[in-house]
Amino acid sequence: MAVKSFQGIRALRSRRVLKNILVKDIMTRNLIVFSPDDSIFEVMKKFIKFKISGGPVLDERGRLVGVISEADFMKEFSESRYFNMPILDKSVKHFMATNVDTIESNLSIFEAASLFHKTSRRRFPVLENNNLVGQISRKDIVLSAINMKSQTWRT
Repeated sequence: MAVKSFQGIRALRSRRVLKNILVKDIMTRNLIVFSPDDSIFEVMKKFIKFKISGGPVLDERGRLVGVISEADFMKEFSESRYFNMPILDKSVKHFMATNVDTIESNLSIFEAASLFHKTSRRRFPVLENNNLVGQISRKDIVLSAINMKSQTWRT
């Protein structure tokens, strides 16, 4: 007597192919933002509290005017030793980088990865119609790549 299989017909698995994952799909939207007039001391406390290493600086109208990072602070801090000048009472505008490289939200993550590779940036503010809508970091790209490991990569 033949052995009968009790397994039903197997459903065909459709492979989900991700097309054009964009910066806006993986960026961080809830940002800790700073003002040019914020105290650098308060900013450093927020860096520690929120476990971040930098963030965008916005003017009173919400426009991106710079980026402040631990590296900006370290540069000033190391130079202050030579002049014996306290710096913790200064504002963000004394430390922030004003020449800010940004990235558009509709760029693919592959294009974003290429920009990270070509620059020494660790993060890019993300713009839509010249308005800040988020931030993308190298870590966001790495996490996205890990999540895509079994997918077919397409641009």
